[in-house]
Amino acid sequence: MSNRTNLDALDANLTANTDRPAADRVQSAQLASWLSTAIEYQATDLLLIAGAYPSVRVEGRLVSLGGNLLDGREIEHLVLPALAPHARRQFNEVGIADGSLRSKEGGRFRVNLHRERGRAAATIRRLPQVVPRLASLGLPASVESLTRLQRGLVLVGGATGSGKTTTLAALVNEINLRDERHIITIEDPIEYEHQHARSLVEQVEIGVDAPDFATALRAALRQSPDVIVVGEMRDADTMRTALAAGETGHLVLSSLHTTDVASTVARIGDSFPLERQNTIRQELAMALAAVMTQSLVPSRHGGRVPVAELLVMSYGARQHVRKNGVQHLHQEIAMTRKTGSFSFEESLASLVRSGALERHDAVTRAHHPEELQLLLGQ
Repeated sequence: MSNRTNLDALDANLTANTDRPAADRVQSAQLASWLSTAIEYQATDLLLIAGAYPSVRVEGRLVSLGGNLLDGREIEHLVLPALAPHARRQFNEVGIADGSLRSKEGGRFRVNLHRERGRAAATIRRLPQVVPRLASLGLPASVESLTRLQRGLVLVGGATGSGKTTTLAALVNEINLRDERHIITIEDPIEYEHQHARSLVEQVEIGVDAPDFATALRAALRQSPDVIVVGEMRDADTMRTALAAGETGHLVLSSLHTTDVASTVARIGDSFPLERQNTIRQELAMALAAVMTQSLVPSRHGGRVPVAELLVMSYGARQHVRKNGVQHLHQEIAMTRKTGSFSFEESLASLVRSGALERHDAVTRAHHPEELQLLLGQ
Protein backbone atom coordinates (compact mmCIF):
# COMPACT_ATOMS: atom_id res chain seq x y z
CA MET A 1 0.00 0.00 0.00
CA SER A 2 1.44 3.43 -0.94
CA ASN A 3 2.09 6.16 1.62
CA ARG A 4 -0.71 8.22 -0.02
CA THR A 5 -3.15 5.32 0.43
CA ASN A 6 -2.00 4.91 4.04
CA LEU A 7 -2.74 8.57 4.78
CA ASP A 8 -6.14 8.37 3.06
CA ALA A 9 -7.01 5.36 5.22
CA LEU A 10 -5.89 7.22 8.34
CA ASP A 11 -8.02 10.21 7.29
CA ALA A 12 -11.05 7.94 7.12
CA ASN A 13 -10.16 6.41 10.49
CA LEU A 14 -9.87 9.86 12.11
CA THR A 15 -13.33 10.85 10.83
CA ALA A 16 -14.93 7.58 11.99
CA ASN A 17 -13.12 7.71 15.33
CA THR A 18 -14.25 11.15 16.50
CA ASP A 19 -16.84 10.20 19.11
CA ARG A 20 -15.70 6.75 20.17
CA PRO A 21 -15.01 6.07 23.85
CA ALA A 22 -11.39 5.44 24.87
CA ALA A 23 -11.73 1.66 24.89
CA ASP A 24 -12.93 1.64 21.27
CA ARG A 25 -10.53 4.14 19.72
CA VAL A 26 -8.53 2.61 16.89
CA GLN A 27 -4.77 2.44 17.30
CA SER A 28 -2.90 2.18 14.00
CA ALA A 29 -0.71 -0.88 13.46
CA GLN A 30 2.34 1.37 13.09
CA LEU A 31 1.76 3.25 16.35
CA ALA A 32 0.98 -0.02 18.14
CA SER A 33 4.27 -1.47 16.86
CA TRP A 34 6.28 1.50 18.15
CA LEU A 35 4.57 1.32 21.54
CA SER A 36 5.35 -2.40 21.75
CA THR A 37 8.99 -1.66 20.96
CA ALA A 38 9.10 1.00 23.70
CA ILE A 39 7.81 -1.57 26.18
CA GLU A 40 10.29 -4.19 24.96
CA TYR A 41 13.24 -1.77 25.30
CA GLN A 42 11.94 -0.55 28.69
CA ALA A 43 12.14 2.94 27.20
CA THR A 44 10.90 5.99 29.05
CA ASP A 45 9.81 7.86 25.91
CA LEU A 46 8.88 7.41 22.27
CA LEU A 47 9.75 10.51 20.21
CA LEU A 48 8.08 11.17 16.85
CA ILE A 49 9.55 14.24 15.14
CA ALA A 50 9.25 15.27 11.49
CA GLY A 51 12.39 14.75 9.41
CA ALA A 52 13.79 12.15 11.82
CA TYR A 53 13.42 8.44 12.46
CA PRO A 54 11.14 7.36 15.33
CA SER A 55 13.28 7.10 18.46
CA VAL A 56 13.02 5.79 22.00
CA ARG A 57 14.84 7.03 25.10
CA VAL A 58 16.52 4.22 27.05
CA GLU A 59 18.31 5.17 30.31
CA GLY A 60 18.51 8.75 29.06
CA ARG A 61 19.99 7.83 25.66
CA LEU A 62 18.11 8.20 22.35
CA VAL A 63 17.92 5.06 20.22
CA SER A 64 16.68 5.27 16.61
CA LEU A 65 14.11 2.69 15.52
CA GLY A 66 15.03 3.11 11.85
CA GLY A 67 12.45 2.64 9.12
CA ASN A 68 11.33 5.72 7.19
CA LEU A 69 11.87 9.36 8.05
CA LEU A 70 8.69 10.79 9.56
CA ASP A 71 6.70 13.74 8.29
CA GLY A 72 4.37 15.90 10.35
CA ARG A 73 1.18 14.88 8.57
CA GLU A 74 1.94 11.21 9.15
CA ILE A 75 2.60 11.83 12.87
CA GLU A 76 -0.70 13.70 13.23
CA HIS A 77 -2.66 10.95 11.47
CA LEU A 78 -1.03 8.24 13.56
CA VAL A 79 -1.38 9.85 16.99
CA LEU A 80 -4.48 12.08 16.88
CA PRO A 81 -7.05 9.26 16.39
CA ALA A 82 -5.69 7.46 19.47
CA LEU A 83 -6.44 10.41 21.75
CA ALA A 84 -9.67 11.14 23.62
CA PRO A 85 -12.15 13.57 22.02
CA HIS A 86 -11.24 16.45 24.36
CA ALA A 87 -7.55 16.11 23.46
CA ARG A 88 -8.33 16.04 19.74
CA ARG A 89 -10.39 19.20 20.09
CA GLN A 90 -7.59 20.83 22.06
CA PHE A 91 -5.03 20.01 19.37
CA ASN A 92 -7.26 21.30 16.58
CA GLU A 93 -7.93 24.53 18.49
CA VAL A 94 -4.51 25.42 19.94
CA GLY A 95 -2.03 23.00 18.35
CA ILE A 96 -1.05 21.30 21.63
CA ALA A 97 -2.78 18.40 23.38
CA ASP A 98 -2.06 16.16 26.34
CA GLY A 99 -3.69 12.79 26.81
CA SER A 100 -3.15 9.15 27.61
CA LEU A 101 -3.53 5.85 25.80
CA ARG A 102 -3.00 2.13 26.28
CA SER A 103 -1.08 -0.23 24.06
CA LYS A 104 -2.56 -3.54 22.96
CA GLU A 105 -0.34 -5.22 25.58
CA GLY A 106 -1.95 -3.11 28.30
CA GLY A 107 0.90 -0.64 28.74
CA ARG A 108 -0.13 2.93 29.53
CA PHE A 109 1.37 6.04 27.95
CA ARG A 110 1.15 9.81 28.42
CA VAL A 111 1.00 11.67 25.10
CA ASN A 112 1.95 15.23 24.24
CA LEU A 113 1.01 16.03 20.63
CA HIS A 114 2.25 19.43 19.51
CA ARG A 115 3.51 21.42 16.55
CA GLU A 116 7.03 22.55 15.71
CA ARG A 117 7.84 24.57 12.59
CA GLY A 118 4.21 24.11 11.57
CA ARG A 119 4.41 20.30 11.68
CA ALA A 120 2.99 17.81 14.15
CA ALA A 121 5.34 16.07 16.60
CA ALA A 122 4.69 13.80 19.57
CA THR A 123 6.39 12.81 22.81
CA ILE A 124 4.88 9.64 24.23
CA ARG A 125 6.02 8.69 27.75
CA ARG A 126 5.63 5.15 29.06
CA LEU A 127 3.83 5.08 32.40
CA PRO A 128 4.71 2.55 35.09
CA GLN A 129 2.37 -0.36 35.68
CA VAL A 130 3.02 -0.54 39.43
CA VAL A 131 2.92 2.25 41.99
CA PRO A 132 6.35 2.28 43.70
CA ARG A 133 6.93 1.98 47.43
CA LEU A 134 8.45 5.13 48.86
CA ALA A 135 11.46 3.24 50.23
CA SER A 136 12.34 2.07 46.71
CA LEU A 137 12.90 5.60 45.38
CA GLY A 138 16.18 6.19 47.21
CA LEU A 139 14.98 9.35 48.97
CA PRO A 140 16.08 10.11 52.56
CA ALA A 141 14.03 8.23 55.12
CA SER A 142 12.53 11.37 56.67
CA VAL A 143 10.43 11.95 53.53
CA GLU A 144 8.11 9.24 54.90
CA SER A 145 7.04 11.69 57.64
CA LEU A 146 5.05 13.60 55.00
CA THR A 147 2.62 10.69 54.79
CA ARG A 148 1.79 11.08 58.48
CA LEU A 149 0.68 14.70 58.25
CA GLN A 150 -3.02 15.16 58.91
CA ARG A 151 -3.49 18.56 57.31
CA GLY A 152 -1.69 21.34 55.47
CA LEU A 153 -0.17 21.93 52.06
CA VAL A 154 2.84 19.88 50.92
CA LEU A 155 4.63 21.11 47.78
CA VAL A 156 7.02 19.00 45.70
CA GLY A 157 9.15 21.01 43.28
CA GLY A 158 11.44 19.97 40.46
CA ALA A 159 12.11 20.29 36.76
CA THR A 160 10.28 18.22 34.14
CA GLY A 161 11.47 14.62 34.43
CA SER A 162 12.73 15.01 38.00
CA GLY A 163 10.40 12.36 39.42
CA LYS A 164 7.85 14.65 41.12
CA THR A 165 4.87 12.61 39.93
CA THR A 166 6.48 9.37 41.05
CA THR A 167 7.19 10.81 44.50
CA LEU A 168 3.61 12.03 44.87
CA ALA A 169 2.30 8.61 43.81
CA ALA A 170 4.58 6.86 46.30
CA LEU A 171 3.43 9.15 49.12
CA VAL A 172 -0.20 8.40 48.26
CA ASN A 173 0.59 4.69 48.11
CA GLU A 174 2.02 4.71 51.64
CA ILE A 175 -1.09 6.42 52.98
CA ASN A 176 -3.33 4.07 51.00
CA LEU A 177 -1.63 0.95 52.35
CA ARG A 178 -1.47 2.13 55.96
CA ASP A 179 -4.41 4.42 56.76
CA GLU A 180 -8.17 4.48 56.41
CA ARG A 181 -8.58 7.73 54.49
CA HIS A 182 -10.46 9.09 51.50
CA ILE A 183 -7.95 10.18 48.86
CA ILE A 184 -8.81 12.17 45.73
CA THR A 185 -6.18 12.72 43.05
CA ILE A 186 -6.60 15.30 40.27
CA GLU A 187 -4.25 14.67 37.34
CA ASP A 188 -3.62 15.58 33.69
CA PRO A 189 -3.44 12.78 32.70
CA ILE A 190 -3.59 10.00 35.32
CA GLU A 191 -0.13 8.43 35.39
CA TYR A 192 -0.18 5.89 38.24
CA GLU A 193 -3.37 3.90 38.82
CA HIS A 194 -4.03 3.29 42.53
CA GLN A 195 -6.06 0.35 43.78
CA HIS A 196 -8.19 0.69 46.92
CA ALA A 197 -6.31 -0.72 49.92
CA ARG A 198 -7.05 0.54 53.44
CA SER A 199 -7.98 3.87 51.88
CA LEU A 200 -10.51 4.70 49.19
CA VAL A 201 -8.83 6.36 46.21
CA GLU A 202 -10.68 8.36 43.55
CA GLN A 203 -8.70 9.55 40.53
CA VAL A 204 -10.02 12.47 38.48
CA GLU A 205 -8.54 13.07 35.02
CA ILE A 206 -8.62 16.58 33.59
CA GLY A 207 -10.44 16.70 30.26
CA VAL A 208 -12.21 13.42 30.95
CA ASP A 209 -13.76 13.81 34.41
CA ALA A 210 -13.41 17.58 34.91
CA PRO A 211 -12.57 20.56 32.68
CA ASP A 212 -9.65 21.96 34.69
CA PHE A 213 -7.75 21.70 37.98
CA ALA A 214 -9.53 24.57 39.72
CA THR A 215 -13.00 23.19 38.98
CA ALA A 216 -11.99 19.65 40.00
CA LEU A 217 -10.41 20.89 43.23
CA ARG A 218 -13.48 22.92 44.24
CA ALA A 219 -15.65 19.86 43.57
CA ALA A 220 -13.31 17.62 45.58
CA LEU A 221 -13.78 19.77 48.66
CA ARG A 222 -17.48 18.79 48.63
CA GLN A 223 -16.66 15.06 48.49
CA SER A 224 -15.47 14.52 52.08
CA PRO A 225 -11.77 14.01 51.28
CA ASP A 226 -8.98 13.52 53.80
CA VAL A 227 -6.17 13.78 51.24
CA ILE A 228 -6.23 15.69 47.93
CA VAL A 229 -3.50 15.42 45.31
CA VAL A 230 -3.32 18.21 42.75
CA GLY A 231 -1.01 16.93 40.02
CA GLU A 232 0.22 20.42 39.19
CA MET A 233 -0.70 23.92 40.34
CA ARG A 234 -0.83 25.83 37.05
CA ASP A 235 -2.88 28.90 37.88
CA ALA A 236 -3.74 31.30 40.67
CA ASP A 237 -7.30 29.98 41.05
CA THR A 238 -6.03 26.45 41.74
CA MET A 239 -3.39 27.77 44.15
CA ARG A 240 -5.92 29.84 46.08
CA THR A 241 -8.27 26.88 46.48
CA ALA A 242 -5.41 24.57 47.51
CA LEU A 243 -4.31 27.04 50.17
CA ALA A 244 -7.85 27.21 51.54
CA ALA A 245 -8.08 23.40 51.60
CA GLY A 246 -4.77 23.10 53.44
CA GLU A 247 -5.93 25.61 56.05
CA THR A 248 -9.29 23.93 56.65
CA GLY A 249 -8.19 20.46 57.72
CA HIS A 250 -7.23 18.65 54.51
CA LEU A 251 -3.84 17.28 53.54
CA VAL A 252 -3.10 18.67 50.07
CA LEU A 253 -0.16 17.38 48.02
CA SER A 254 0.88 19.16 44.84
CA SER A 255 3.82 19.89 42.54
CA LEU A 256 5.45 22.90 40.89
CA HIS A 257 8.15 23.34 38.26
CA THR A 258 10.80 24.86 40.55
CA THR A 259 14.38 24.07 41.56
CA ASP A 260 14.70 24.70 45.30
CA VAL A 261 12.66 25.37 48.42
CA ALA A 262 12.93 29.17 48.16
CA SER A 263 11.79 29.33 44.53
CA THR A 264 8.93 26.93 45.24
CA VAL A 265 7.54 29.17 47.98
CA ALA A 266 8.17 32.32 45.94
CA ARG A 267 6.31 30.89 42.94
CA ILE A 268 3.04 30.80 44.87
CA GLY A 269 3.12 34.44 45.94
CA ASP A 270 4.42 35.68 42.60
CA SER A 271 1.52 34.02 40.74
CA PHE A 272 -0.93 36.60 42.09
CA PRO A 273 -1.44 40.31 41.29
CA LEU A 274 0.84 42.59 43.30
CA GLU A 275 -2.00 43.90 45.46
CA ARG A 276 -2.91 40.33 46.50
CA GLN A 277 0.56 39.01 47.21
CA ASN A 278 0.83 40.03 50.88
CA THR A 279 -2.51 38.39 51.68
CA ILE A 280 -1.53 35.21 49.81
CA ARG A 281 1.78 35.02 51.71
CA GLN A 282 -0.12 35.23 55.00
CA GLU A 283 -2.36 32.36 53.89
CA LEU A 284 0.62 30.38 52.59
CA ALA A 285 2.47 30.78 55.88
CA MET A 286 -0.52 29.28 57.69
CA ALA A 287 -1.29 26.48 55.24
CA LEU A 288 2.18 25.26 54.28
CA ALA A 289 3.29 22.08 56.08
CA ALA A 290 6.38 21.12 54.09
CA VAL A 291 8.28 21.89 50.89
CA MET A 292 10.44 19.36 49.06
CA THR A 293 12.35 19.71 45.80
CA GLN A 294 14.18 17.02 43.89
CA SER A 295 16.13 16.19 40.74
CA LEU A 296 17.46 13.00 39.17
CA VAL A 297 21.19 12.69 38.44
CA PRO A 298 23.17 9.94 36.67
CA SER A 299 24.64 7.39 39.05
CA ARG A 300 28.09 5.87 38.74
CA HIS A 301 26.37 2.48 38.94
CA GLY A 302 24.01 3.17 36.02
CA GLY A 303 20.55 4.66 35.95
CA ARG A 304 19.66 7.80 37.87
CA VAL A 305 19.36 8.60 41.57
CA PRO A 306 17.31 11.32 43.30
CA VAL A 307 18.83 14.33 45.02
CA ALA A 308 16.40 16.23 47.22
CA GLU A 309 15.90 18.81 49.92
CA LEU A 310 13.08 19.05 52.45
CA LEU A 311 11.91 21.87 54.69
CA VAL A 312 9.42 20.93 57.38
CA MET A 313 7.75 24.20 58.29
CA SER A 314 8.56 25.81 61.63
CA TYR A 315 7.63 29.09 63.33
CA GLY A 316 10.74 30.75 61.91
CA ALA A 317 10.05 29.51 58.38
CA ARG A 318 6.47 30.77 58.56
CA GLN A 319 7.72 34.22 59.58
CA HIS A 320 10.05 34.30 56.58
CA VAL A 321 7.18 33.37 54.26
CA ARG A 322 4.97 36.10 55.72
CA LYS A 323 7.69 38.73 55.21
CA ASN A 324 8.68 37.42 51.75
CA GLY A 325 12.11 36.53 53.13
CA VAL A 326 12.33 33.28 51.15
CA GLN A 327 16.12 33.67 50.81
CA HIS A 328 16.35 32.77 54.51
CA LEU A 329 14.51 29.45 54.17
CA HIS A 330 17.74 27.55 53.44
CA GLN A 331 18.93 28.47 56.94
CA GLU A 332 15.70 27.10 58.38
CA ILE A 333 16.49 23.68 56.89
CA ALA A 334 19.56 23.44 59.14
CA MET A 335 17.55 24.58 62.16
CA THR A 336 14.78 21.98 61.68
CA ARG A 337 16.82 18.81 61.03
CA LYS A 338 15.32 17.22 64.13
CA THR A 339 11.86 17.39 62.56
CA GLY A 340 13.04 15.78 59.30
CA SER A 341 14.42 18.65 57.19
CA PHE A 342 17.55 18.09 55.08
CA SER A 343 19.39 20.16 52.48
CA PHE A 344 20.22 19.45 48.85
CA GLU A 345 23.88 19.41 49.86
CA GLU A 346 23.27 16.83 52.59
CA SER A 347 21.53 14.64 50.02
CA LEU A 348 24.46 15.03 47.61
CA ALA A 349 26.98 14.25 50.36
CA SER A 350 25.13 11.06 51.21
CA LEU A 351 25.31 9.94 47.57
CA VAL A 352 29.04 10.67 47.42
CA ARG A 353 29.66 8.65 50.58
CA SER A 354 27.65 5.73 49.19
CA GLY A 355 29.69 5.77 45.98
CA ALA A 356 26.73 6.68 43.75
CA LEU A 357 28.24 10.06 42.78
CA GLU A 358 31.77 11.33 42.19
CA ARG A 359 32.73 14.21 44.46
CA HIS A 360 33.42 16.53 41.52
CA ASP A 361 30.00 15.82 39.97
CA ALA A 362 28.29 16.49 43.28
CA VAL A 363 30.05 19.84 43.73
CA THR A 364 29.04 21.01 40.25
CA ARG A 365 25.39 20.21 41.02
CA ALA A 366 25.26 21.78 44.48
CA HIS A 367 23.22 24.92 45.14
CA HIS A 368 25.74 25.85 47.86
CA PRO A 369 29.09 24.25 46.86
CA GLU A 370 30.96 25.59 49.90
CA GLU A 371 28.44 23.89 52.19
CA LEU A 372 28.92 20.58 50.37
CA GLN A 373 32.72 20.91 50.63
CA LEU A 374 32.39 21.31 54.39
CA LEU A 375 30.09 18.29 54.65
CA LEU A 376 32.57 16.15 52.71
CA GLY A 377 35.65 17.57 54.40
CA GLN A 378 37.94 19.73 52.31
